[in-house]
Amino acid sequence: MNRAYRLAAASTLGVILLAGGATAAVGAPLATTQRASAVSQKATLTAKPSVSTVEAREAFRIAGTSTGLKPSTKVTLQNKQGAKWVSLPAAAAVAQDGSYATSYAMRDKLGAKGKKQFRVVGGGAVSPVFTVTLH
Repeated sequence: MNRAYRLAAASTLGVILLAGGATAAVGAPLATTQRASAVSQKATLTAKPSVSTVEAREAFRIAGTSTGLKPSTKVTLQNKQGAKWVSLPAAAAVAQDGSYATSYAMRDKLGAKGKKQFRVVGGGAVSPVFTVTLH
């Protein structure tokens, strides 16, 4: 009985060591991958307009935050015109805390009223698109 007990204990210990070794071997590359992705964190931008509707020639404010961008990085407001994104004369520099704010007054050229799509770009990052309606 003593011999059977020792064999069972040795078998159990062998399974535990194998399982632990496999987990450690699988976990090592995962930890390395996690560290690499943390180092190469992608820069991001958020953007929010101060209003959802604006009259022609009325200014509105766009504010947001950034992650992964150095302070003083320039961010620019863009407007979608057809299939193309066009940079507008509204830009700001990212502050030390990652925030930024800028203002823009839309010009109602050629009676182009309606929903306008905007985004903010800078430092290789692009914010989600937001819409402002021009009356």
